[in-house]
Amino acid sequence: MNINNDLPSMSTCTSCSFSEDFSNYWTAVLYFKHHNGTYKRVPQAAGQFTGNANGGMTIYYIQQGNSRNTAFKKARDAMSRSFSGSQEARSLNFRCLGANGSNGDVIGLPGTDTNTLPTQPCLGGIRSQIIFPSCWNGVDLDTPNHKSHMAYPSANGACPSTHPVVVPQLFIETIWDTTKFNSMWPSGAPQPFVFSMGDPVGVGQHADYVFGWQGDSLQRAMDQCNDFGGNCPTLRTQSEAQFNRCTKKTKIPEEYEGWLPALPGCNPIQAGPAAATPVSGCGAPTTWVGDLPAGPTQAPGNPTTTIVNPVPTTVAPGPMQTQWGQCGGIGYNGPTQCVSPYVCRKQNDYYSQCLA
Repeated sequence: MNINNDLPSMSTCTSCSFSEDFSNYWTAVLYFKHHNGTYKRVPQAAGQFTGNANGGMTIYYIQQGNSRNTAFKKARDAMSRSFSGSQEARSLNFRCLGANGSNGDVIGLPGTDTNTLPTQPCLGGIRSQIIFPSCWNGVDLDTPNHKSHMAYPSANGACPSTHPVVVPQLFIETIWDTTKFNSMWPSGAPQPFVFSMGDPVGVGQHADYVFGWQGDSLQRAMDQCNDFGGNCPTLRTQSEAQFNRCTKKTKIPEEYEGWLPALPGCNPIQAGPAAATPVSGCGAPTTWVGDLPAGPTQAPGNPTTTIVNPVPTTVAPGPMQTQWGQCGGIGYNGPTQCVSPYVCRKQNDYYSQCLA
């Protein structure tokens, strides 16, 4: 994709509820591996309180002071099969949802957040949560590795001196409707889900973002809208029927639905912990669509990382959250204390996480 492409003028529709958002949002697809060796794609479900969208993702733009449009890197590396540091782990986790789409946390029990795929059936499916970096070097819209122009803030919320420009934070949630596979969960075997690039662990799950908001629409939203429910009068919206009609034709002539003998493409399962290695020559069809340098993209608010004080109690200590788990945020009702030596650090208004 040419970095100078103007997505709004090139697009005929958008599948976003805000009709001025023609951005590209992408994430790897989850598959279920049956005990007979075949695979089936796990459908995506609409996010809680988002209506009747045909799957997709829930995208949060969280402003922190002034914002500007910039490019964003991938939040994870598709070849990763283990975490090499806390910075990487901060970008991704999974939530084992409870019945009826609840957050999965039960009062009196530890939370359900993990930084790898859950190891037990989830009554409400699995939600992947990806946090994009929010510090820009102020110079490059892209770099050769598509990521070094961006960085995550430090534990105290400050951007490093090499990346001094604070940009809005982009937070992507994807719900995978794994419930229809719960009855097929293999006994005595590892969890049966694998991402489309051959990752059965989950740490290679990642997302891409290419900025495509029309005109100054996103800047207006960042300046004028701070409703936690997502209401933003300055932006135009479209009906569910309209955005559900916006679809894109398949570019590569390969089956990806139904029960498949192997994952689409040349993507054998590589469990790690060493990084996965690219594979070619498997005979899978390809269609060359050109390079995709990172375009001008922007994310929402910079996560102000602050320590959240434990909830005072006069009774025995309550349940403790483990490393990487959620420990606070708007609408959250699970454990707010972290096991030692971790502390609860605020990532944004909706999400605090147990980190070192």
